Amino acid sequence: MIIVVQIVLVLSVILASLVLMRGGSNARHLAIRRILLLTFAVAAALSIFFPEILTNVAHAFGVGRGTDLVLYATIVSFFVFMSTTYQRFRHQETALTKLARRIAIDEAEKPWEKKTAV
Repeated sequence: MIIVVQIVLVLSVILASLVLMRGGSNARHLAIRRILLLTFAVAAALSIFFPEILTNVAHAFGVGRGTDLVLYATIVSFFVFMSTTYQRFRHQETALTKLARRIAIDEAEKPWEKKTAV
């Protein structure tokens, strides 16, 4: 039964990695993202099949169990995600405000221009 769980977990890690690999803003960002995702996928698959490796890594960092190390890494990853998402939304808000102002100026009625009736 445990092999079935391991296979399902590995397939879900592979699927999540493939979904996250598509898209990107520029080539350098995309390359770094793909390398990190590939590293994550390999580490996740190894920790599923060989959980003692994760426990040994946790002990090397001074953490009691491998699951605790995964929890701490998840929390850090979540905060990084929140930070980058906030920055991205802030940038979009600024760009949208500039665009709305430009459109308002461009479409404003100019008193020195007369509209001709057709």
